Amino acid sequence: MRVLVYSDDAATRAEVSQAIGRRPAADVPLVEIVECATEPKVHQWLGSGEIDVAVLDGETQPAGGMGVSRQAKDEVYDCPPICLIIARRDDRWLADWSKADAVVPQPLEPMVLADTVADLMRRRSSTRLNAK
Repeated sequence: MRVLVYSDDAATRAEVSQAIGRRPAADVPLVEIVECATEPKVHQWLGSGEIDVAVLDGETQPAGGMGVSRQAKDEVYDCPPICLIIARRDDRWLADWSKADAVVPQPLEPMVLADTVADLMRRRSSTRLNAK
């Protein structure tokens, strides 16, 4: 399965990719990570139908993951599940507004992120409209 990781910070993208690993749980397929640092590229990937799960950094500049998530959920046909990384607990309401399927707080806990992504992968496997 292909997992999109969006952040303008290369260290954050690396941290997320490392936490997810090649297989975040024994019962899910191998993961191919696609890293993006810009909003246009994220929308291109999400609209392609080739992404199974997206992990978006809410603190990315200039287009944060929350706004990107909201736009994708409103505009992308069969939008993949989205996990949003938030920096503050008070951002939870914005994460709800963004229509994200899951939320993970900073600082990242690798096991929590891996479990969350694995859950979203399972969900995507069972709900994908244009199955490959």
